[in-house]
Amino acid sequence: MPNVHLTKQMESYVRGQIGSGAYANLSEVVRAGIRLLMERDGARQYYALKADLEEAVREAETGGFSEFDPIAYEPDAGR
Repeated sequence: MPNVHLTKQMESYVRGQIGSGAYANLSEVVRAGIRLLMERDGARQYYALKADLEEAVREAETGGFSEFDPIAYEPDAGR
């Protein structure tokens, strides 16, 4: 899996990053890029959850819900 193919522009950018001392080698640059993708995906999941919760609040505020009855849900729970 360590085989990485870059466009000429990407390769030039990576060489510049290594040449500037920001990164020691291609592996460091690739790891940094993967970390950014992982952070972005985490943010995407957060904002999707936030949107779902906001929608649920709107539904609840407009009466689009029913009261939760724990006994009806789990009749033996109170015993």
